[in-house]
Amino acid sequence: MPIGSPISIRPINQEEFARIDYQVMRHAFDSQNELGRLCDEVIYQNDLAARLESTGLGPVLKEVPVTVTHGSFVKMYSLDMVVADAAIYELKTAAALIAEHDAQVLNYLFLHAAQHGKLVNFRPTQVESKFVNTTLTAHTRREFDADTRRWRESDDASQLIRERLMDLLKDWGGFLELSLYTEALTHFLGGEETVLRMIPLARDGLPIGNQRVHLLASDMAFQLTALPDGAESYETHLRALLRHSPLRAVQWINMSRHRIEFVTLTK
Repeated sequence: MPIGSPISIRPINQEEFARIDYQVMRHAFDSQNELGRLCDEVIYQNDLAARLESTGLGPVLKEVPVTVTHGSFVKMYSLDMVVADAAIYELKTAAALIAEHDAQVLNYLFLHAAQHGKLVNFRPTQVESKFVNTTLTAHTRREFDADTRRWRESDDASQLIRERLMDLLKDWGGFLELSLYTEALTHFLGGEETVLRMIPLARDGLPIGNQRVHLLASDMAFQLTALPDGAESYETHLRALLRHSPLRAVQWINMSRHRIEFVTLTK
């Protein structure tokens, strides 16, 4: 199986999740009230799990492993907490919740074909929380169109990266965290030691330092993005980077929701 976990998340609707969450949050506030707001994340995780178990709201599973595979590529994730085999929780001790935290929970929901999760942050003066929901299913995450009108394949590596990404999307579906796809592509291109390189940048002949890039070949890089909006602006900046580098081209792939655009940028 491309995505494996020792548990199955029971599908629930938003109303049932809310009923579970009412109890979870009551105990989350009790935990912070008693322990204060300066403990490490693992302390709140252990305390909250013990409180929930003691009231019969279980099972409460901590650090649930999730394995994502494709061929020889393996990536491990760990869910902070799963309550009653149904509700996914990600616990934080951050100054504030940010968009990256939302994306992390969405990634976990997609990996388990679940639709409801929640962030709980114990660091602020009062416990901060946020529901994270999705209507995407395992089926709809595999519905996408590939646009290759601006793509040029003059080498085997360019063909490999396009074909391999399409295989990953068929296997895992779309909308997972961008770094997962980038790590997998890097793996199949030979690994970080082969692909990640520092290249010199210069402005008007003046050396201005080295830039880390993912290389397909000695004179060609690749860039993977997930921009639903602002692709035109990003292309302008990617062209500026290319212009000041020794690279001949950049193979850019933008995963924009259900549309995958393959673009070859050259000097």
